[in-house]
Amino acid sequence: MAMFRIAIIGAGPAGYFAAQALQNAETEELKFSIDMIERLPTPWGLVRSGVAPDHPKIKTVSKVFEKIAADSNFRLFANVEIGSDITVAQLKEKYDAVIIATGSSLGKTLGIPGEELPGLISAADFVPWYNAHPDYVAVNVPLNCDTAVVIGAGNVAIDVARMLALEPSELDPTDTADHAIAVFKTSAVRDVYISARRGPEHAAFTSPELRELPKLEHTNVVINKEDIDAAIVRAGAEPEKDVKSNLDAMLLIAESQKSEHERTMRFLFQHTPKQILGTERVEGVVYSTPNGDVTIKCGLVITAIGYQAAGIDGVPYENGKVVNTDGRVNENLYVVGWAKRGPSGVIGTNKSDAAAVVELMISDLKTPKATGDISELLTHQVVVSQSGWQKINEAEVAAGEPLGKPRQKLVKREELLKASQK
Repeated sequence: MAMFRIAIIGAGPAGYFAAQALQNAETEELKFSIDMIERLPTPWGLVRSGVAPDHPKIKTVSKVFEKIAADSNFRLFANVEIGSDITVAQLKEKYDAVIIATGSSLGKTLGIPGEELPGLISAADFVPWYNAHPDYVAVNVPLNCDTAVVIGAGNVAIDVARMLALEPSELDPTDTADHAIAVFKTSAVRDVYISARRGPEHAAFTSPELRELPKLEHTNVVINKEDIDAAIVRAGAEPEKDVKSNLDAMLLIAESQKSEHERTMRFLFQHTPKQILGTERVEGVVYSTPNGDVTIKCGLVITAIGYQAAGIDGVPYENGKVVNTDGRVNENLYVVGWAKRGPSGVIGTNKSDAAAVVELMISDLKTPKATGDISELLTHQVVVSQSGWQKINEAEVAAGEPLGKPRQKLVKREELLKASQK
């Protein structure tokens, strides 16, 4: 029997699906010992710190992750940072193969004047702030203005706009960070614009996200019907299935608009941002549109225009992702998920992606050569194991129960580490 030792860097969906693909490939002759390494004290990646708190159903995929982690040949090493605590070169020496599954955590920039003004935030900072990510507790989110603009045409833009336009008490039964709920409850924002550069037929929203918007109980959702009618014409007689379901969902919103609520979310299409106005802070956005320039006055701008991967020493990067061929980076080094292909698809997309890369990797593996494992290199810091994470998980769930929440998240790194050691 051949037992190969595999290290996976990153404990988000891509990492877990890679582990699952390895487990599914096991036979009587072929076994894998999997060590998953995570920078934060907590696993699950975007399922914990990216999915909107008012979408708890999407988070149920964590049950799959827990099943994968229950395997006797799986170990979690959380609170371990690649680069400072351990290097990729060291891992490559100790393991038969190393899989990078670090995702894309940096927000892309617009590259227009005024982008450096206070009051402009990337969704890459705003989303983890309200989701209790320990590195983003101190993000300043100025909600002391009546109008906010979200720039982007994907599901992240919808999530961000919805969080800004909700009646804040709707977040009480969710696992939104306490510090964020407190700020949302002081919010003066009543109008939220979502602006897309192109027409509705090109938007990267998914129709389930759009279909949920009319169900908002305290928020008007406004789409200009002429925009959708024109997009339907441009999309032609046989649009792609995704485009058709998106346009159908948008048409439904456009035809059944509410106006009785004090909070409103408005969609703007064919609006390309040219400049952020302001002296001390954001005061507005200038757009070019088919009908000339338009200015929207606002005190907050959140950009949701895509993500790119943060670099790791010793790993080649280009255009915000790891340089790879079908997931192969170089000898015994592989990449899966967003770090491999860029920020596209939904959580489930990572499953087929990881399975294909793992299949390729297995075809490369010949005989086990592993010379040890990560535990020999980690002597100084507190490492959160799978059982340590279970203690954090149980503590959060128990704290949330009397409040009617699925969990009350611990936010600060020291609180998380303390809970893991109890």
